[in-house]
Amino acid sequence: MDNTPKLLITPQTKVGELLDTYPELEAVLIEITPAFKKLRNPVLRRTVARVTSLAQAARVGNVPVADLIRTLRQRVGQPDFEADAAASVSAGTSPGTAPDWMDQDAIVGSLDARPLIDAGEQPLGRVMQELRQLEPGQIFELLTPFEPAPLIDKAAAQGYGVWTVVRSTDEYHTYFVAR
Repeated sequence: MDNTPKLLITPQTKVGELLDTYPELEAVLIEITPAFKKLRNPVLRRTVARVTSLAQAARVGNVPVADLIRTLRQRVGQPDFEADAAASVSAGTSPGTAPDWMDQDAIVGSLDARPLIDAGEQPLGRVMQELRQLEPGQIFELLTPFEPAPLIDKAAAQGYGVWTVVRSTDEYHTYFVAR
């Protein structure tokens, strides 16, 4: 008999893959943080969950990635998760002082994506289109009800500077600058 887990849960595991393999973990995710209730939306489940890693989801849910992975592994009987492995995962945006490129006068576009997200739409394509139109030094502002970790990672990988400011539990302002 093969004792290998169906899917070893790691920070890099995609949320969609996790829920396809272990559908019972949806309730666990929602129990960990109410931000994960959005996983019940079929559109977000088919889109965002397919590209979002558990490390990114932990940032969105504002929970330590090691705690999230440890809890999910315990629920399906996998070995404990070493916190050191989570430390190597990108920490995401930096809180605190604004970066030197942040200038309110340089903001040339803004999108409040909260109504889109509430309607089950994914703003990734629209935001990336807006970012491609920026000139060096210009800033685009995005408002969301959570940290848009997959979008931040994608933009940063393409060379944009990114900074997020948390205004309240459901109001995140993310600024992208073209370099």
